[in-house]
Order: sequence, then C-alpha cells, then structure tokens
Amino acid sequence: MHIVVNEELKAYIDPLTPEEHDALERSLLTEGCRDALVLWGDVLVDGHNRYGICQKHNIPFQTLQSTLFNSLDDVHLWMIDQHLGRRSVSDFQRGVLALRKREILKDRKQQAAAVAEPAQGTSDMAASPPPDAPAPPAGAMHTREDLAKAARLSSSQVVLIEKIQKQATPELVAAVKSGAISINAAAAVSTLPEQEQVAAAQGGKEQLLQAAKRVRDTRRRARPDEPGAPEHDTVAALKARIAELEAENKALREQLRSLANP
Repeated sequence: MHIVVNEELKAYIDPLTPEEHDALERSLLTEGCRDALVLWGDVLVDGHNRYGICQKHNIPFQTLQSTLFNSLDDVHLWMIDQHLGRRSVSDFQRGVLALRKREILKDRKQQAAAVAEPAQGTSDMAASPPPDAPAPPAGAMHTREDLAKAARLSSSQVVLIEKIQKQATPELVAAVKSGAISINAAAAVSTLPEQEQVAAAQGGKEQLLQAAKRVRDTRRRARPDEPGAPEHDTVAALKARIAELEAENKALREQLRSLANP
C-alpha cells in the first residue's frame, strides 16, 4: 500500500521523547499495531509515529479512510484543532498553529469570494453556488482577539509571536520552541541582525538572555523622554526601534484589513 507522509502535516506532530518512542516501539513489537492508521486518500493523517516504527520493523498495520475531509486544507485545520486542544503544546506553538489556521481560513474565504464573484447579478446562480465552489470558511478569525482566544493566549502574546515568525532566524525559532528563551525575550532578540540572532542562539540560554537584555537597554536609551535616559540616540537603538515599529505597523494594517472585510 502506497502511503504519503506529507511533510507540512508532519510538522504539526510533536516529536516523541526518546523514552516515549522506546515505549511505543516495545508495545508495537510485543502487541502489534492494534489501532488503524487514518488516511485521506493516500495521505497519512493520524499515526505518523506508529507508521515509522512499523516500517522500520515490517510490522503489519491496518488503515482507515477518513470521510471528514474534502481537501488537504481540511486535513490541516483538523490537525491544527487537535493540537490546539492539547495541554502539552507550548504557548509559542499554539500561537503559530492559530496563525496558520487564520491563513488557511483567509485563503479559503478569498477563494470562495473569487468563485462567487462571476455569479453576482444572476439571481439563479447566486442562489445556488457552483458545485466546485470552496466550502465557506468556518470559525473565521476576524480579529487578533479571536485568534488569541483560539490559542488561549493574550493579544499581546499573539503580536510577539507574529513578530518572531516574521523576523526571527530558524535558530532563534528553534530556541523559543525548545523553551530556552521566552516569547518576550525572543521577540526582542528577533529585532537584531540575523548574524547576531544566530550567534546568540548558538551560545545557548545565557547568550540569548544577554542579547534580549541588550535590546531592551538599547530601547531605553533610544527614548530620551524617559527619566534618567541620555539625550542622544545611538544608530543601533534607532534601527532596533524602527524595525519594531515597522513590524507593529504591518500587524495593525493587517488587522484593519481584516476588520474592513469580515
């Protein structure tokens, strides 16, 4: 049987710890694969860890075709919702998942609008959407507050996670995913040039914290109106502040567009 492991879907799966993997491997070797792997067509939806171990040891397994999905986006949304409901998922990862869900729903809304547009002005067509029209988006996230609620985060945390996604290097993202640095600190470090982000991430937790402190100290020096701050601004401070403001302005523009097109 040909089974496709979609790498984008696989990215939603939290990797097992070595102990968890060993326990699952022992169970499959002893008892076999008792639960069927869930497929959509030939795409693996549920059972990625079991599938990998079964392939390694040639352990037989059963499959089950899911009837819940009409498209790969449906599979993405289902997997995102499954992970958003898990307590073990970190705040950062929940934010990333919720942002991805918003992108999918936004794209789906745009596709539905594009299909429906030619039918406008024709009453009988408007009453009955074309059979190939995408399903209307369900649970759309109109505001950042909607997104924050879905991820069980505050709106300010969502803003910081968006900033990290847009500005952080892969090394810094890996650090915040692993818990080596907080969301707040990672957002600060993400305003640094890429080389400095990479160096801080490679230096470990202590270097990351020092980099975040440098950014915050620079911001304070860049605001001469604050009590005790020097009157001159450094070039580095201005660059950091400009990058932060540009990211915030972009996020606000996106929110305004969402409100104007609910």
